[in-house]
Amino acid sequence: MEKVYFDSAATTQLRDEVIEKMTRVLKENYGNPSSTHSFGRSSKSLVEQARKSIAGILKVKASEIVFTSGGTEADNLALNSAVRDLGVKRIITSKIEHHAVLYTVEQLEQYYGITVEYVRLNDKGEIDLEDLEKRLGSSNEKTLVSLMHVNNEIGNKLDLKRTSEIVKSHGALFHSDTVQSIGHYELDLEKIPVDFTAVSAHKFHGPKGVGFAFVRKNSGLKPLIFGGEQERGHRAGTEGVHNIVGLAEAFKISYTKLAEEKDYVLSLKNYFIRRLKEEIPGVKFNGTCEDPEKSTYTLINVCLPVSQEKALMLLFQLDLKGIACSKGSACQSGSDKGSHVLSAFLPEEDLQKPSLRFSFSHYNTQEEIDYTVNVLKEFIEG
Repeated sequence: MEKVYFDSAATTQLRDEVIEKMTRVLKENYGNPSSTHSFGRSSKSLVEQARKSIAGILKVKASEIVFTSGGTEADNLALNSAVRDLGVKRIITSKIEHHAVLYTVEQLEQYYGITVEYVRLNDKGEIDLEDLEKRLGSSNEKTLVSLMHVNNEIGNKLDLKRTSEIVKSHGALFHSDTVQSIGHYELDLEKIPVDFTAVSAHKFHGPKGVGFAFVRKNSGLKPLIFGGEQERGHRAGTEGVHNIVGLAEAFKISYTKLAEEKDYVLSLKNYFIRRLKEEIPGVKFNGTCEDPEKSTYTLINVCLPVSQEKALMLLFQLDLKGIACSKGSACQSGSDKGSHVLSAFLPEEDLQKPSLRFSFSHYNTQEEIDYTVNVLKEFIEG
């Protein structure tokens, strides 16, 4: 095989239907959505149709969807405004969050002097909800909890409804990075009392450079970017109409085909796990990624029985064979640092071995898995 793409947690291939729709908009709907003439009104109509379509799937109000440049901006919007504008004095989060959350929280701690607490994890990297509840009850300071729904490196899945109910029972705000889950799981945000979420289109076969924040009505959130009244004053800047239309189209198709594609991708994941166990003695699976109830169906994180010296060449050799996967988050590419997620809960012995993330979509096949397992086996035995 010439090319095998197992890095969909980093970004996904665009669907043909999305490309076609975006191309049509780029050609025909070039007016500025803020302009009052017919060209502008045409573009504005597409933006609002997209907003209503997304809101309907999530069962929220259209006014609660704020288009952004992606998940990182959406995370920054919620966290910064919560401290700057909503009076939050304490943030409770975890050591395995995406750096869009962790680095933002560190800056807020430095600039505003807020208290930051990290909830306990077990040996599988799961959030200890009893510890969360104790921390929530230990202070009367206004608190925001920020915990991601699906971890982008190990695939651990948080019980979002139960967690949000715990948070709300203590009068705290709840923010969740849902970048790895929205588009892959049905979420009824009318019933899940989360205040803010972050979403990125390129994680569910949409375009890069666009996403949205869900902002609960009457939250009081203020903009991160100033300059105009776009997005009902929540986010200044001329909307990228083609990107927003592409986001909405990818979103709609993801949910239309969710059951079918989920079953197929889960079968690939289970097949990959089985083949690795058969061919590579001593292989381990990090986090809860072996458990279909506790992890996402879209990825596995594999600890391989390889020496440190040999591990340095592993990703290079896979790339030479045309196989794309990841050592961790793609946002860490070019960095020699180990995974902050794995470092938070793995024993030192396992941290010395290479761990790889393989992530899947409906474009993958069993033949690609067989090829990849054979390449890994040859490398380990060679």
